[in-house]
Amino acid sequence: MTPSEPYSKKDLRRFGGPKALKGHHLDEVAFPIGGIGTGTLSITGRGRLIDWEIQNRPNKGSINTFCFFTLWAKERGKEPVTRVLAQRSNRGLGGSGPGHFSGIGFGANRLAGAGLPHMQHCRFRGRYPFCEISFSDPLMPVVPSVTAYNPLIPHNVDDSSIPGAVFLFHIENPTDREVEASLLSNLHNTVDGDFTNYTEFAEKDGVRGLFMTSRKEKPESPRWGSMGLFTTHTDLTHTRAWVRGAWYDNLTAFWNEVSATGRVTDRIYPPLVGDVGTLGMIATIPPGGSVTLPLYLTWSFPTMEAYWRPDLTEDNADPEHIGQKPKWTNYYAKRFPDALTAAAYLGRHHRRLYEKTAEFTDALFSSTLPEYVLDAVSSQISTIRSTSCIMLENGEFYNFEGCHAQDGCCEGSCSHVWNYTQALAFLFPSLERSLKETAYRYNLFPDGRMAFRTAVPLGVKMAESTAAGGSAGVGEAFHPAADGQMGVIMQVWREYALSGDRDWLAKLWPSVKKSLEYAWEYWDKDKDGVMEGLQHNTYDIEFYGPNGMITGMYLGALAAAVRMALSVGDDAAANEYRRLLESGGRKADEMLFNGKYFIQIVDPDAKDLSPVTTDVSMSGDVMDGAEGMEPKYQYGSGCLSDQLLGQCMATIFGLGYLFDSDHVRTALTSIFTHNWKRDLTGHASCQRVFAVEGEPGLLLCTWPNGGRPAYPFVYSDEVWTGIEYQVAVHLIAEGFIDEGLSIVKGVRARYDGRMRNPYNEMECGSHYVRALASYGLIPALSGFTFNAPDHTYGFAPKIKRENFASFWATGTAWGSYRQRITASGKTALLIALGGELEIKRLLLSPDYRGGGSVTLGGRRVDAAFEDTPERTSISFIEPIAVTPASQLLIRCGR
Repeated sequence: MTPSEPYSKKDLRRFGGPKALKGHHLDEVAFPIGGIGTGTLSITGRGRLIDWEIQNRPNKGSINTFCFFTLWAKERGKEPVTRVLAQRSNRGLGGSGPGHFSGIGFGANRLAGAGLPHMQHCRFRGRYPFCEISFSDPLMPVVPSVTAYNPLIPHNVDDSSIPGAVFLFHIENPTDREVEASLLSNLHNTVDGDFTNYTEFAEKDGVRGLFMTSRKEKPESPRWGSMGLFTTHTDLTHTRAWVRGAWYDNLTAFWNEVSATGRVTDRIYPPLVGDVGTLGMIATIPPGGSVTLPLYLTWSFPTMEAYWRPDLTEDNADPEHIGQKPKWTNYYAKRFPDALTAAAYLGRHHRRLYEKTAEFTDALFSSTLPEYVLDAVSSQISTIRSTSCIMLENGEFYNFEGCHAQDGCCEGSCSHVWNYTQALAFLFPSLERSLKETAYRYNLFPDGRMAFRTAVPLGVKMAESTAAGGSAGVGEAFHPAADGQMGVIMQVWREYALSGDRDWLAKLWPSVKKSLEYAWEYWDKDKDGVMEGLQHNTYDIEFYGPNGMITGMYLGALAAAVRMALSVGDDAAANEYRRLLESGGRKADEMLFNGKYFIQIVDPDAKDLSPVTTDVSMSGDVMDGAEGMEPKYQYGSGCLSDQLLGQCMATIFGLGYLFDSDHVRTALTSIFTHNWKRDLTGHASCQRVFAVEGEPGLLLCTWPNGGRPAYPFVYSDEVWTGIEYQVAVHLIAEGFIDEGLSIVKGVRARYDGRMRNPYNEMECGSHYVRALASYGLIPALSGFTFNAPDHTYGFAPKIKRENFASFWATGTAWGSYRQRITASGKTALLIALGGELEIKRLLLSPDYRGGGSVTLGGRRVDAAFEDTPERTSISFIEPIAVTPASQLLIRCGR
């Protein structure tokens, strides 16, 4: 295979997964392409490039003027055919971009070639991080498609953080004649908005193309950077600037020249904003043959500015930086200081990056999990690489809760929102661990309180704020979040259980211990294992009085702390935490379980305010009305969808039951019965709207037995996908398979491309991180359990047990698991595609009773089989290492 043609058509269509979308299901598709912490751009379902969010902040709805792909093809002996390689949408430029065909906006319809001939038909298939758009047109002699992606390799942060988008244009010639083809890409130099933009033709390490820069700003400016179009293909045509003229001269000259020849004439002018460059790749395709043309659209804007923070003052900056925003160097920019360097790296390593990314995609989508489950998991992984997430200078991960059109929404890696997320911990465990390290290093106060938002740059103090949203909870004077503070403790256990890194745990343990025991000074003063008083939480309000949700988080933290204390040799702490765990579980079952679900006992006094502020509520007066009435924004006798959040986390993390197991199962069925609506018609919500009449959705809370407060907590009537996934995961884990899957199917029915973008589940803004809870469906459906400190792992599929396959990941390795159960025998195959998994005990379902044989890398391994009613345990005398070179195979039966 030549360097200019590194991909075959077989490569590009190797995956299963979600079905192709077409018609109106393409209307809202905007598939994000970019690396972790690099920013992204998006390709619509019809082939447009929109949402150019590459310059260190969100930029929803944006386009790059005149940026589009053009295909010119000439069958020997016939006239050439020229088309914009996109399907026209009667909604305008496609997806969420501007430019509707309404006549509004003088000249707007000519942007991105809107008035030029387009391909007549297309189909979109997304298997994140890959998408493929196939085109057809009755007059076009070739059949084109484009595959777009950015490398994503589990555990490999650097290769998943490349600032660029890779486009692989595959062109097939079905005719019996030779066809000459030219694929041209345009890019407007928008590095800086002044008259100082430069475009040059550059070459480095086998890639060549248009390198766009600006000389107005200094390198330390957040507006300084570069972008460009590059390829490893060698037969090229290019121009550094389109014709400069009046009215429509530039696009007219481009289209006339390309339509006639498939080529462009190189031009260069003095620097001027508005210049558009074109890079074209030319190929001759034999009858029945094909060609793949690679294009790298790369960028680098090294300096990140905390545009959402106050200007620096003489108290926190040197004189040179007073009046500026805090700023730092993006992690990716240390490796890729400019767009040409990024493109050269892609060019040198494209085959390896493609293959490893394809291995991950293949492992995920060759699973036997339902299509809509794979869709839910894969589509929301994109959030990790959206503008909601940032990589700080030394590789620390940081995130907004979501992002608005032009800025981040709710800063600070909010701990109580991050409780729900699962994907990062399994796919990029070093980044998840960095969140914990950052939280305990910078957010923990001497008394044990934790700020639930992190200030950046790390180490600076956030403004003392009690305003709703935005920076709420970031200041020293704001009370801590009960669910967030307890949830971080549970997550530390998860990271340890995934990695087995005892040194890492020992380093954090004193801080973890301090943050847990703070509960005895504030939320659990009587040390009975049940939280009381003011409990700030993810609903941006305070719960007053004991309730299932916050107490469950506390019990989960205690359960995690017992395990961690034993691991570091703190037996006294383990004994104390165990006593509280048992006491709290019993008391919560007695106090809070009403026979159907766990409730809140509202404190009518509501005087237990934060020890650090006299402000009782972010959201207004705390009292419901007249003196003596209950506090506002509570749920009381309501059935809260989040009432078992702590138990759900404990189940995934292998911490066991926090409450009576029968109560847990009964409460789950109550949540599904009362809160899951197959059709929201007739549902009244005076709050935000994320699902509408005619659609399904899980309400945050209902009051099946009456008692709804006049002013219930502020989001109670809303539908949040992150909570829908959390409840679905828990239902599945407890054996309510159909119920859990129906919720997942309902979520993805709402995000099917017609009314909403499948790659952008919204809450407070776009790409809301709570939706990363969807990854929990993988361990729930595969029955995957992990305890790296004990070298113990397990699989117990909940569906399709006879022929099952699923992706898996831990803190040290990732791969796929497959099992087959037939009348003639049973096999289980554990494959590592990256890293190393050290196993001393493997737990399988009871299907594997009766003993069998074990081979590692084809060699027999001594193992002891032990059967129980729940599991078959396979133990090894010494831990064995499953690696990409040595897969583990278990055979049982005949």
